[in-house]
Amino acid sequence: MMEPRNRVVQVSLFGDPERLEVVDAPLPTASRGELRVRVLASSLNYTEVLIRRHLYPQTMGLRPPFVMGYDVVGAIDQIGEGVHDFQIGDRVADMTVVGSNADYRTLRANDVARVPEGVDAAEAATLILSWTTAYQLLHRAARVERGQRVLVHGAAGAVGQALIVLGRLAGIELWGTARGEHMALVRELGATPIDYKHEDFTRVLPGGFDVIVDGVGEDGYRRSYAALKPGGLLCAIGFSASVQAQRRMLPIVMEIARLYLWRLLPGGKRARFYSVNAMRARHPIWFKEDLERLFGLLATGAIRPRIAARISFDEVVDAHRRLETGGLEGKLVLCPDLSSRHNQRAA
Repeated sequence: MMEPRNRVVQVSLFGDPERLEVVDAPLPTASRGELRVRVLASSLNYTEVLIRRHLYPQTMGLRPPFVMGYDVVGAIDQIGEGVHDFQIGDRVADMTVVGSNADYRTLRANDVARVPEGVDAAEAATLILSWTTAYQLLHRAARVERGQRVLVHGAAGAVGQALIVLGRLAGIELWGTARGEHMALVRELGATPIDYKHEDFTRVLPGGFDVIVDGVGEDGYRRSYAALKPGGLLCAIGFSASVQAQRRMLPIVMEIARLYLWRLLPGGKRARFYSVNAMRARHPIWFKEDLERLFGLLATGAIRPRIAARISFDEVVDAHRRLETGGLEGKLVLCPDLSSRHNQRAA
């Protein structure tokens, strides 16, 4: 019997999307304490633009070639020694940072979350990074309370959409900055849209916002900090403005470090940089609890993440170009079993 093929999306050199290649790799074997899964879905995230361009702090130590893939939903097809409570065919999920844009991969059994029966694998994959980030920002980092006023930058993006949907469930009042063509989407999700090219978000709420989530980092987060109310909290989660300007890592790190100095200024405003990986390292149980809670909301239909396209291996390079250009209103999800001629797009 022939060994199953294991295609992977590999970074050959740091840089542009053309540095990605689909190659055949050895089939991994589950070691003690591990599970091997047949990958059902692995979403493509803007974070992977940073990884590919060598701008992501958590992967600065990696050197090509390595396999891309921040998250995974898979079906168990091999169980390593010492692993109990799982069966062949069970569906599980994990946030892996790299290695999951593949046909097969191994996971540590203690790390995985269970995926409910009947849940769409691609939709489940979209929750692992973006929606868990949003959930933890609201409930673990900011600890929002009903009635608070929250501003979300990049509200039409994956994390932004999740923040609005989950924020509404939490009973907070939301505003969201986005491009003009995405105003309708932001309004439909339940936030007051702000066209960042034509409106000054610092003047929208004279008293200031309770919480601002900023993954853009324009002007070194200064304007977001200025738009807080006294005692408000700025949660920085990214620096897409610096990435698009092709700035180097050192000045970006210095801007992030400055956030923590601002707490010394009068007015009681707070600022911090949130990392889902750092939070998981400190509180691993939280990550699994929060992700399985989100899977539960998905199973009941309380949330419905948007998928821009389900793609095959043939379309990964083009998908990275689309990620870098921006403007997507949903996630791109790699489905290894999907052939390019069956590409499906969903609103």
